Amino acid sequence: MDSNSSGSSGMVAGSGAIAWMAKNPVAANLLMILLIVGGLLMAGRVKQEVFPETELDMVSITVPYPGASPAEVEQGIVLAVEEAVRGIDGVKRVVATASEGSARINAELTIDADDEKVLADVKSAVDRITSLPKDAERPVVSLVTNRSEVISMVVYGAQDLRVLRKIAEQARDVYLSDPRITQADLAGAPKKEISIEVPREQLRVHNLTLEQIAQKVSQTSLQLPGGGVKTATGEVLVRTDERREDERGFSEIPVVTGPAGTEVRLGDIARVRETFAETDESASFGGMSAVMIRVYRIGSQKPLAVAEAVRELTAKFEAQLPEGVKIAQWQDMSEIYAQRMDLLMRNAQTGLILVVLCLSLFLEIRVALWVAWGIPTSFLGALFLMPMLGVSVNMISLFAFIVVLGMVVDDAIVVGENIFERAQRGESYIDAAIAGSREVGIPVVFSVLTTVAAFTPLFFLPGFMGKFMSVIPVIVISVLLFSLVESLFILPAHLGHLSRPQGGIYGAIFRFQQRFVVGLDRFIEKVYAPIARAALRFRYFTLTLGFATLVLTLTYVASGLIGFRFLPGIEGDVVTAAVELPYGSSVEQTRRVQERLVRTAQEVVKEYGGDPVLRGLFAQVGSRGPVMGPGGGSGGSGGHVANVRVFFVPSDLRDFKTGDFAAEWRKRVGPVPEAKTINFSANMGPSAGKPVDVELSHADEDVLERAADEVTAVLRGYAGVHDVENGVALGKPQLDLTLTPEARTLGLTSTDIARQVRGAFYGAEALRQQDGRDEVRVIARLPLEERRSEHDIEELLIRTPQGGEVPLHEAAVIERGRSWPSIERADGKRIVHVTAELREGEATPGMVNGKLKAELLDGLPDKYPGLSWQMGGENREQAESFGSLKTGALMALLAIYALLAIPFRSYVQPLIVMAAIPFGLVGAIGGHILLGYELSMMSMMGMVALSGVVVNDSLVLIDATNEFRRTRALSHFDAVVAAGVRRFRPILLTSVTTFFGLMPMILEPSVQARFLIPMAISLGFGVMFATAITLILVPALYLAVEDLRRGLRAWWDLVKGKKPPPPRAPESLENYPLDV
Repeated sequence: MDSNSSGSSGMVAGSGAIAWMAKNPVAANLLMILLIVGGLLMAGRVKQEVFPETELDMVSITVPYPGASPAEVEQGIVLAVEEAVRGIDGVKRVVATASEGSARINAELTIDADDEKVLADVKSAVDRITSLPKDAERPVVSLVTNRSEVISMVVYGAQDLRVLRKIAEQARDVYLSDPRITQADLAGAPKKEISIEVPREQLRVHNLTLEQIAQKVSQTSLQLPGGGVKTATGEVLVRTDERREDERGFSEIPVVTGPAGTEVRLGDIARVRETFAETDESASFGGMSAVMIRVYRIGSQKPLAVAEAVRELTAKFEAQLPEGVKIAQWQDMSEIYAQRMDLLMRNAQTGLILVVLCLSLFLEIRVALWVAWGIPTSFLGALFLMPMLGVSVNMISLFAFIVVLGMVVDDAIVVGENIFERAQRGESYIDAAIAGSREVGIPVVFSVLTTVAAFTPLFFLPGFMGKFMSVIPVIVISVLLFSLVESLFILPAHLGHLSRPQGGIYGAIFRFQQRFVVGLDRFIEKVYAPIARAALRFRYFTLTLGFATLVLTLTYVASGLIGFRFLPGIEGDVVTAAVELPYGSSVEQTRRVQERLVRTAQEVVKEYGGDPVLRGLFAQVGSRGPVMGPGGGSGGSGGHVANVRVFFVPSDLRDFKTGDFAAEWRKRVGPVPEAKTINFSANMGPSAGKPVDVELSHADEDVLERAADEVTAVLRGYAGVHDVENGVALGKPQLDLTLTPEARTLGLTSTDIARQVRGAFYGAEALRQQDGRDEVRVIARLPLEERRSEHDIEELLIRTPQGGEVPLHEAAVIERGRSWPSIERADGKRIVHVTAELREGEATPGMVNGKLKAELLDGLPDKYPGLSWQMGGENREQAESFGSLKTGALMALLAIYALLAIPFRSYVQPLIVMAAIPFGLVGAIGGHILLGYELSMMSMMGMVALSGVVVNDSLVLIDATNEFRRTRALSHFDAVVAAGVRRFRPILLTSVTTFFGLMPMILEPSVQARFLIPMAISLGFGVMFATAITLILVPALYLAVEDLRRGLRAWWDLVKGKKPPPPRAPESLENYPLDV
């Protein structure tokens, strides 16, 4: 270290935190080490997942009601729960679905609600309900969350389903025995059941009913503690243990005891079977019966570690499998996590290299490296906070690091460049470090605060989108605050103790960098300065040109020439076809359609590469598959629905997009007349709902049906619209029973009829008991062959109180009708949804929804009095998010104004600085047009965040102008030109580093990152365009405001009769010196 650096500290005047830290590098280094070591230590405690695991501001109440029709579920459960939940503080909307055998009620919460408090209030309200049907099960109340599934394994083979399920249970238990795995469950297999099938003849002979048999089973199969007896030798526990677990145990139960002590056992009169619940659900993998095992990540478990544990255990378990049974990996989310993280890390690394290269060109290499060192320091500081803030490492949080990659050095650039500039003018490094940091300290602090203010609205986005994206402002703000500390308290200490490069490699690099600096200075002097003077001389033309550009851009957007999609899909490795037949269709009909889907999928797979690109084909009857997004859950269930899922190798191992495969598969399947709807999807990850979703409400079901049919017909006529689904559908045939007068004279009641019919055809539940991890239901019913037809129902013998019997068709009037497949309600009213999907590039949600409103929806209430409609799905989420974003953007602008007004001590100058904001939007929109991207919610979020970024350069420029006015007594014209010349390098450098930090993401070809790219485009292109605005348009506006102020003062002087000031000297167009 030479004398210039080591011996000058004593000559530095002044004190304060910046000076103290600059003169005490040990303290600065300890602070830096604290941030780095803390971040590295905390890195192991940060959760890892593909997407953030979020609670969705929704409380779900699920109530099973086995055997009940949707109308019975609505009347017996939904109405009561709705009434209990409605009005609870924090509940915004109550949405309910009554389906066959169960009710689900979702209470959507307000944005400011305390989720846990509302959950407790809802539980209390539901517990107070006393009118639920006797056969309804206990309500389950919970917050809706997206569970983090890591990996799915499939047990399949040419074996009985009981064998496959038993093997799957063994595999699940093996997984759960490992401490690295906490949660796993089975899917694709019905629940276990012990079925007691008693023929009618045996019931008649022994004068029994199914309910009596169920009662006897319940009374003779139990475990009951009897307390304890304290004896002289110790305490003895007493218990009754008559638990029965298998066919043999239940067959031994005595049901009739004769006078002589003879017994008729259950096995003598009934067939007792260990079987599965009667359901239409079945699954196959590779054409063979299958059971799926799903393994989840819990808490801070790492997806890669969980998946690796499953693969290790599977390799050992596979060796024990019987012949004809196999176990295969189905979907591994840890692979998707690794792919996405690798993609984003590659972009981050490339961006970091580009940022460092840019810094090295503009600044002396050691200054550039110390400025760049602020990036890992600030990132590790944010990583240190992530576990405490509940933020995980996921695709969104890693993207947030990329977003802030170029911005994080902005404040360090301004500080470092100012120090570098002073050192070039001959000051010692320590003097330059202290004075340079102090000179720009206030604008740097307030520039960071304005960026923080701009990102803050993203915290308060409502609903699913807000929960999902809130991690971005958490990361960005944390990084920026740590970067502020680093740039003001650590960087000056490092730069203040540099020595001037003498020779060797540093000398060669320094000379090369100096040549670039000289070239840049020449550009500023010979190109920028004359252009700036000319633009400012004709400032009103300059402002008119800028304003015209803004108007043209906004007009282009308003014309609809650039599309808008709220949340672009994220392409995955699985393509799903979900089919729904008319409600009540037989399972055989559904299987025939499913086989067609499987056959055509296999044909298309061969054309796209065959087995090397295929991991498996999973087909399921009884479910449409999982639904991503608010509420999660299933897309529907029953024997009329099915899904086929084709699982491919990762995208880097195949040369086609899954979206292209889905389109070709759809084309190959062609029209399916017997299907109500068929949907094909290649997207994974979050969804805000359907792009077109019309919610209709009316008290009259017939009116609802007619209105829904009209909406459906219009949508099917629009280009680019497909997979139109009408929520109105005929349900299963239904028989309604009404007690006859004759039956009443026999002493029968409606309850007698209902319970005997339910026992015969649904079954009389005897008990439920635990078998390992599974709950097993024991149920008594008629044999299947005695409950196959309507004739069996009509001829069912009903037992009278006197012991006699009467056929059902004599005891009750039987009326035929149809039930609804499901009943949807919102805020206490019945609703019907009509939904549709859109083909990318052919139609946009805004275009289709706007056209539908104008052509049909606005006139529907006149045609059907009492009808109301609203847009649901993606449109509702979009409206809520936009409303919140607009409010948040306004609040952010007010905060930015206040943060600028404080250091400027002016009401007008903040408005001049903020004039760059709308022109940043011009750059953002232009970037989307240039690269062929639609605008999206991510674009809008980027534009809101952009408002804080673009003002930073204007802040530095106007602050320098004020400084020149104050210290050099320059005219306004000369001061603003001097400020542009003096601050050209830091303004250009901050913009270039931000752009190049985002450029790898902007140019990322992978479709998996496509939904994130619009935000990067908004920030990157917006910042670059705003640079030109800052260097030309903001100075022009500054002078125009000064002209206005001078004009108003002259007018006021004229009114007061004061003598006008002498005329201004003409504004010079001569070269302006650079050594200002």
